[in-house]
This record gives sequence, structure tokens and C-alpha cells, in this order.
Amino acid sequence: MSEQAEALEKIRQQILDDPAVILEDQDVMKALITTNERALGGNIVDLRGIAMERLERRLDRLEDTHRSVIAAAYENLAGTNLIHNAVIKMLEPTDFTAFLQSLSGELLEVLRVSRMRLILESAEHEQATIGYGDVLSIVEPGAIDHYITAGRNVTIRPVTLRQVSPASPDVYGDNAAHIKSEALLKLDLGKGRLPGLLIMGSEDPQQFRANQGTDLLAFFCSAFERAMRRWLA
Repeated sequence: MSEQAEALEKIRQQILDDPAVILEDQDVMKALITTNERALGGNIVDLRGIAMERLERRLDRLEDTHRSVIAAAYENLAGTNLIHNAVIKMLEPTDFTAFLQSLSGELLEVLRVSRMRLILESAEHEQATIGYGDVLSIVEPGAIDHYITAGRNVTIRPVTLRQVSPASPDVYGDNAAHIKSEALLKLDLGKGRLPGLLIMGSEDPQQFRANQGTDLLAFFCSAFERAMRRWLA
């Protein structure tokens, strides 16, 4: 009994010396409040205890929100760095051939997508000679808008994100069965030129979704347009 009394006295003295130890420990505080409520009896309403429970719930919600904001900030920063690196990589080629090759090589890896395809419209699409059939396609005028809208009467935006099932074999070839989502970047190639389309396909159905923000991809689209205008000039 003497040893127990000494241990209790030691704990008591520690609490008196540093009360914050108890106040900052949620489990200990809950145990103390529960014990106090039992001591009050079932006919007594402890308004202070109710207020503390409400404050605790609010604190939990604030902590969850705080964690969500931090996670979103890190995700946005990672996305920004990825797009910046992709733009730098896109500017490295010194000729159009190397530029096209990057769409199935280094640029593909930097953007972390499974497939990229560049589509250009031309009134002479049937006579066009294509040296990079797995990357570049020449199509008839209006084909790009038709692909973006899937034939529906909807507004065409510079960047369209969507999940696809199944993906188009005309775009992805033998890889169509593996593509689950895609980003469509409509390209303005300058006055007097027909539009282009840069397609990014992913095997991850969650990588491109209609409810995602498009600011970073819109920036990349703008940079890609300027690079294309340089080569076409």
C-alpha cells in the first residue's frame, strides 16, 4: 500500500508541475470527463461536457480540413512541376522529326501517360504522307470536333478530360483496349490554319476525369501550340 501511495503521489506531483500533459492528452481527458459524468448521475445534464464534445467534433473537422488542404496543395505543386518539366522537355528538340519522336518517348514518360497522339486536319488528308503513323495522323476537316464531342451538340473547350470505355482504335490502335481515360487538347495553330488535337491516353481510369481542373493542361496546350506554330512556319 505504501508503494501504491508513493506512486500516486508521484503522478499527482507530475500533474501539478505540468498540467498541460493532461490537457493535451485527449484520451485522458475523455476518461476524466466520463468519470465525472458517472459521478453526477443520470438525472443531471452536464452542459460543460456537452460543449466540450461539440468543440471536440469541430476540432476533428478542422483537422480533417487542414489535412485535405495540405494534401491538395502538395498535389497541385506536384502537378505544376510535372507540367513545367514537360514544357522544358518539349522545347529541347531541334527539328520536327525529333519533336514528333518525343511524343512517344521522353515527353510521354515525363507526363506519365500511356499514349500520346497528334492529329492535324488537312483538306488534302488523303494525299498526305505520314512518316510517324503511331504518333501523327492527318484527318479531314471537322474530324477533330467530331471526336471531341462524339457527335453531340456540346460546347467544345480547349481541354476536355474524360473516361473512355472503350477507347477508339483509330486513335490508339492495338493499345485501345488498355486506355481508360484521356485528355484532349485542341490546338489553335494560327490564322489561316486548320486546328490540331493533342491526345493523351492513360491506362488509369482516374487520371483524367471530367470533374478535374484543367488549368495546368491549358498552360501546356498553349505552350504546345506555340511549338507547333514554330515548326509549321
